[in-house]
Formats: sequence, C-alpha cells, structure tokens
Amino acid sequence: MSWVEGAAGSSYDTHNLPYGVFTHADAPARIGVRIGEFVLDLDGAEAGGLILAGGALRASTLNEFMALGHAQWGAVRKRIVELLTDPSHRAVVTPLLHPLAEVTLRMPFEVGDYVDFYSSEQHASNVGQIFRPGEPPLLPNWKHLPIGYHGRSGTVVASGTPIVRPCGQRSTPDGPVYGPSVRLDIEAEVGFVVGPPTALGDRVSVEDFSEYVFGVVLLNDWSARDLQAWEYRPLGPFLGKSFATSISPWVVPLDALAHAWVPAPVQDPPVLDYLRDEPHLGLDLRLAVDWNGSRVSEPPFADMYWTPAQQLAHLTVNGASVRSGDLYASGTVSGARRDQVGSFLELTWGGAEPVTLADGTVRTFLADGDTVTISATAAGADGRTVSLGEVTGTVVPARH
Repeated sequence: MSWVEGAAGSSYDTHNLPYGVFTHADAPARIGVRIGEFVLDLDGAEAGGLILAGGALRASTLNEFMALGHAQWGAVRKRIVELLTDPSHRAVVTPLLHPLAEVTLRMPFEVGDYVDFYSSEQHASNVGQIFRPGEPPLLPNWKHLPIGYHGRSGTVVASGTPIVRPCGQRSTPDGPVYGPSVRLDIEAEVGFVVGPPTALGDRVSVEDFSEYVFGVVLLNDWSARDLQAWEYRPLGPFLGKSFATSISPWVVPLDALAHAWVPAPVQDPPVLDYLRDEPHLGLDLRLAVDWNGSRVSEPPFADMYWTPAQQLAHLTVNGASVRSGDLYASGTVSGARRDQVGSFLELTWGGAEPVTLADGTVRTFLADGDTVTISATAAGADGRTVSLGEVTGTVVPARH
C-alpha cells in the first residue's frame, strides 16, 4: 500500500494508478497518475530521472507513451509503485504530488479514430422493439459479428464539457421539421484506448488484445433519439450521434483490471474462427447512472455479448489500421432489468413510461440543465475495489 496520505486502502491505491493529463497553476498541461486524492506529476518525475520512458511522459497527452507498448507500460507502472510504496522515496516524490482539488483535468489523449459498437444483447433487443415494433428485435447478422459504426473523433470531449442540445431533422405526422432535439438521451458505455499503431492491411487477433489496448475509460455517447429514428435507415447513425461523446479524465490501465475478468455470455451460434477468443472473457465492471443526483440505473458490463477482444479483432479484420489514441466504445451497457439499462430510451420505454427523480421532477428524456454522471467500479486483488472514476455532462440549450 502507498505511503501517500489517504491512499492506502482506497480505490485509488497502487493497485489502480490511472493516467490522466492535468494543469496546475500556470504550468502547461502534463501527464499524471492518480494516487488517492493526489496527482503524481510524471513530467516532473521523468525530468528528475525518477522514471525512464524516453521522454514520453514529458508530453502534453498520453499518445506518445501509449505508443511505446506493453513492456514499457509495465516497466513504468512497476517503477511508479516503487516510488509510491517505498518510504525512502518520500522526500523526492512528495514535491511532485498535487491535491486533486488544485488541478484541472484535461482530455487525457488525442483521439485518433472513434468507433462505437452495439454489443449488449439486452440493449439491442430493447431498441429493436422500440424502433421496429412488430419486427424481430435482433437483425439476422447481430449474433455473427460485432455491429458498429465510425463516429467523429473531433466531438469526443472531456468530462464536464457542457453538452449543447443538437438540432436536426425529426419526423412528424405532417412531415419532417427542423429544430432542437426533443428526445435527447445518453448511452452509458465503456471505451477502450489503443496504444501501439498497426500498418494498413494488418490485423489484430483476439489473442493480441492486451498488446494493443492501453486502458479503459468511461464513455457517454449522447444520442438524439428523434434525429436518430428519422435518419438511421438505411445507413445508420449520423447527426443523432455525432454532436458529442464524453469520456472520463482517467485512463485505467488494463493491468489494474487483471482481477476483473470473468466468463462472458455463451455465444450461440458459434462465431467464426477470427472471433473465437479462448478463454472467452469479459470484464466485470459495475456501472451506475445518476440523473440530477438520482441513481436511476446500474448497468452490468459482464453481460455484454461481444467482448473487447472480439471488437478489436473485427475492427481490424479488413486490414483497417489503428493509431495510438484510437478509441472504440462497447456500445450501450444494459442488463435484463429496467433498473440496469444504459439509456433513457429504455428506462422510459421510448418515453411512454416517465420516471420521477428524487427531487420530484418527472422526466422522459433530458431537459436543459439536466446533469448525468456515469461511474463504475471493478474488483481488484485481495478484495479491493478499482474505481474507474466518472464521466459527467450537463445539457445546455441549443444554439439556433
């Protein structure tokens, strides 16, 4: 356990050590790692010779460090643990610790490409029933490949960024109209951040997942359901999804989640060979969704039908290259119960069943001024908890 005050026994002790980017006072943005309620300045640690990473920790984003690969990530993590647990380092490390309350967290990495998957069977079935009543909830290809679409990397934003209500076309009985979305929604997801790049034409196998994925973030893929319902046939999501995607400021390294892997749901029919991951494992992450301070859902990530390794393998099977900082999202995380869904479309069943929040207000979809926070935890070693932090956003009025 760490000698840093308050860190020992917390969900941010040395078994976690998520990476982020922060500013302090008038200093430029720099890389740090969270320990308890402090941020360890890794720029200063490398500048002082305490950590060796070829200068990658002196950059203003994580991209250069993530590109170094698994062996370098492991070596740096081991050294950080030494610095934070061996009291002999206390004198030189303490000046590099900044209280969280005194720093501003920034986007942790520059997003290359962004892909959003659709990997929860419960969510896909619910959406199918709501959007396509009278038709099979799952389309014929759904259990054969991880369905996904390419989003906009330029609208991936840091937690806390205000979410401007999007405008676009929506269908009415009198024909399409233009204006602000009236069915603004969330999607509680988990994002995976790519480290080393690949060459165009190469593929990443399911076995190589941990060599290419640096870590995990929480993600809210804000969705305008009225825009989506009108535009998504025949080519899928566009304006209803592209206006904003929020991510948490801390990237939790895969090594911190080593004890959170559990058997994933059985896949029937059997998948094709390039998608066969043995053992077939998913992450047991426990998400929570708070709407204006009211806990409305607790989605279970362990129920996801398609695994992160399968998603990356499918993303690259056609030879598509990945770059350091590429981000791919799990898709909405939903369980079997109404209090386990990851979208308000499902929570209110398309707006037909409003929910009452703790302050007495009644909602179907998001109103201006509403704040949504998604948080998550995972099991760590020796019964400890790993926190994935939280991603928060507040809706502000549309700009006409």
